[in-house]
Amino acid sequence: MADTFTISCDDCVMQHTDVCTDCVVTYVCGRQPGDALVIDAAEARALRALNRTGLVPGLRHQCSVG
Repeated sequence: MADTFTISCDDCVMQHTDVCTDCVVTYVCGRQPGDALVIDAAEARALRALNRTGLVPGLRHQCSVG
């Protein structure tokens, strides 16, 4: 069996609270299809630091040339 990590808002005890409205999962999942997810330089540095320590995977996005 593969290791998986599932986040379901239906399982979250914070669902429908003020914390829920400020959750990164709510933010990412609540975007319209095709909307860009824009992060600033400080957020990008934090993601790189988390990646270096193995806490999050690296970004897989690659800009197309054209």
